[in-house]
Amino acid sequence: MVAETDLKILLKNLTPVASKEDYVFTTLPKAKVRSELIAAAKGVFQESEGTTLIISAAEAQRFALPFEGRFRCITCEVHSSLDAVGMTAAMSRALGDAGISANVVAAYYHDHIFVPADKVDLAVQVLEKLGR
Repeated sequence: MVAETDLKILLKNLTPVASKEDYVFTTLPKAKVRSELIAAAKGVFQESEGTTLIISAAEAQRFALPFEGRFRCITCEVHSSLDAVGMTAAMSRALGDAGISANVVAAYYHDHIFVPADKVDLAVQVLEKLGR
């Protein structure tokens, strides 16, 4: 499968799919990050202040992790290249214009956008409109 770089094709084939479960962002000192937390996380990022975990709200509660806010993950099913230019900007601008915060994570095959859980349906509509 070849990753797409053409912005028009990317937006036309965006295919946003929202997760059913809520996710949270939490941070822990590096020394407190255990293998079971890494295994449960959807995403992990090392920052100078600590290790940020993106983890389901249910798992965060199970591990008694502190968090603020609940988010849904919208996965853009188009196989976007890490070299593609403008996709993140176009999505962020459209969501921002609709008053929706967007926390974008680019992975190898797809972009994932974490939006406030209570705005996920509107966010999907906004992203679908980009392709039209």
